[in-house]
Amino acid sequence: MIKFSILIANYNNGRYFRDCYNSLISQTYQNWEVIIVDDASTDDSVEVIKTIIKNDPRFKMYRNATNQGCGYTKRECMKYAEGEICAYLDPDDAIYTDALEKITHEFVKNDITAAYSQMMLCDENLIPDKVFASTKQIYNSRFFFNCPTQFAHFFTFKKETYLKTSGINPHLKSAVDQDLYLKILEHGSVKYIKEPLYMYRLHSKGISQQSSKPSAKESFAKVIHDTMKRRGIRKINNQTVPEVYTNPQEIYELLNYQTQKLHRLINKVKVTFNI
Repeated sequence: MIKFSILIANYNNGRYFRDCYNSLISQTYQNWEVIIVDDASTDDSVEVIKTIIKNDPRFKMYRNATNQGCGYTKRECMKYAEGEICAYLDPDDAIYTDALEKITHEFVKNDITAAYSQMMLCDENLIPDKVFASTKQIYNSRFFFNCPTQFAHFFTFKKETYLKTSGINPHLKSAVDQDLYLKILEHGSVKYIKEPLYMYRLHSKGISQQSSKPSAKESFAKVIHDTMKRRGIRKINNQTVPEVYTNPQEIYELLNYQTQKLHRLINKVKVTFNI
């Protein structure tokens, strides 16, 4: 029976963890573990989380001695993961009761390296509002950079695939997940599950909800440039990829063509007919 590792990087989100915990212990799929790494929280997160998980051996908790940031902490989570399939879950979010069962089924049935689903946007009390509209079935090629965003949570991947990559960049403070997606996708195919398996809580203190900030857009642009270099891409749509990263606009302009209707139509045809 396949083991599933749920990876949680926490920083000052203990007050939301109860919902996350309840969604995990209610899973219809039973063979899982949870790895929690706390990034030197300044609130009572560690005490709150320890009280909730108590002595349940399925939950393992570790702490960074000092605050290291998102990339470092998520990389630490992977160091402790023992499952064949891994997925990140934010401590202020939750997953649907049958999420792990449905994901695992796809890995058993298909020759894939990753699987992802739609996500449900929820209010601060985790009450569902609407499905995140941007999630789509993608055409995975060396020119796919998830820009504009076409998938996010719930992203699951084989540990053996992760180990073939350079892993999560510990120096990244944002765009950490984007970097991971692009590295994993270089090693095989991905399955899209067209239903929400992830509940994403919208609240003012959500770290990933600062994505509109210039620093986040810059991090994403750097991740894309690194990906282009890693894949040996010198030209995109007859435009030269810069040898050295200078500014985000230069990178995003290279990808403007990917937002055009014709490009999207071509990709849709390729996905439909498995070209």
